[in-house]
Amino acid sequence: MCVIKVQELKTIFGKKVIHDGLNLHVKKGEIYGLLGPSGCGKTTLLREMVMLQDFHSGSVEIFGQDIKKMDQNQQQLLRQNWGVLFQFGALFSSLTLKENIALPLVEYTNLSSAMIDEIVKFKIKIVGLRYSDANLYPSEISGGMKKKAGLARALSLDPKLLFLDEPTSGLDPISAREFDRLILQLRDMLGLTIVMVSHDLQSIYDTLDRVAIIDNKKIAFEGTLNEVMSVQSDFIQTFFKEKQ
Repeated sequence: MCVIKVQELKTIFGKKVIHDGLNLHVKKGEIYGLLGPSGCGKTTLLREMVMLQDFHSGSVEIFGQDIKKMDQNQQQLLRQNWGVLFQFGALFSSLTLKENIALPLVEYTNLSSAMIDEIVKFKIKIVGLRYSDANLYPSEISGGMKKKAGLARALSLDPKLLFLDEPTSGLDPISAREFDRLILQLRDMLGLTIVMVSHDLQSIYDTLDRVAIIDNKKIAFEGTLNEVMSVQSDFIQTFFKEKQ
């Protein structure tokens, strides 16, 4: 089953063309990586998928629905089917971790406070945080804890699709590998489909099932890492060599 399908996507900022006919597809249950050199438009593409940014032409279908052909109410309902972990967590500094994680539940459900508390406890547990940390503020915790709290918030509405923007960026090597293991565990435990932007070569090798490599405004390659390494392409070979 195809969860995301991007066809002939074109992105233009002023006179600058960022994407010029991107095509890719993300399968249900896989961890899919958006890779490429800095400035190629990876995060831009992710933002377009989650409807934080518009694109010039082409189409993006998520769960079989063309996001360009939906009205605002339909788009808002669709958004509740995915979670997003931004690069630096994007936690609200004036809210505690518990309040940050609970926010989507407060905004988009009619659940009781007691039920929301139980859900928040569960989400905190599955991302590897302690419930004793729940009343801390983002300024009082480490970068790794911020990532986990952001991940717990992204999972608060039980999405089946998860978007991760540089999830291991800024983490020390031990914390980064711990986060990789967490992503794999959550995919298996919750039946998630995950789309991830990453520059971390170890994370790329350890977590991704398939990748799309963006170069020169198009998808230079889409497939498994084993397939990537067998492609006779100077760009692809250089890209992975430079990452090592």
